[in-house]
Amino acid sequence: MTAIRVLLVDDQPMIRTGFRLILEAEPDIVVVGEAGDGRAGVEDARALQPDVVLMDIRMPHLDGVEATRLIVGSGAASRVIVLTTFDLDEHVHDALRAGASGFLVKDGPADSLVAAIRTVAQGDAVVSPRITRRLLDRFSRFADPTPPAVPPTLNALTARELDVLRALSRGLSNAEIARELHVSEATVKTHVAHILDKYDLRDRVQAVILAYDTGLVRPAADI
Repeated sequence: MTAIRVLLVDDQPMIRTGFRLILEAEPDIVVVGEAGDGRAGVEDARALQPDVVLMDIRMPHLDGVEATRLIVGSGAASRVIVLTTFDLDEHVHDALRAGASGFLVKDGPADSLVAAIRTVAQGDAVVSPRITRRLLDRFSRFADPTPPAVPPTLNALTARELDVLRALSRGLSNAEIARELHVSEATVKTHVAHILDKYDLRDRVQAVILAYDTGLVRPAADI
């Protein structure tokens, strides 16, 4: 079994030490480096090529949003989980747009952090349930509760793929979508893969952003 390689980027040494102790207790995770600011984090990500970067959002020299944008924009395979002290951090929207595959609060349970790293390393995405409502509200553009028509920009998707995208936007897991649509979980995974491939999206979070940006779903009607 190949270990998941993690880079820690946080300007507080005690936070980095705590994360290292948590992660190195796991047999399938290894911490390959630490950086104390965003600029050093970008450089270390380029040099070390970690599978997952744990990125603090508020740092000197270069904040976590811009550091994430540079890492993702470089085409590196590294995936980024952004961490913040506040679950209502106003940068959640910007971080996910920058390409982050996860967004968690620092005071969450250790097992949630470990699970998030494993999930993101496998190519999926995670967002703390505590910030999901705020995230969806930030994407809301319309107060009208009438279900919107399918925007022309999503014409590449089949009717079933649109159903899956709407479900993703409500925060449902593959298993929950499968039950709701009365199909197998494998079928849902295939539909999700097709959505990501057709619009060149990194993960489920980016798919949700697409759904809200195009007006396919609106929180007033879908939550």
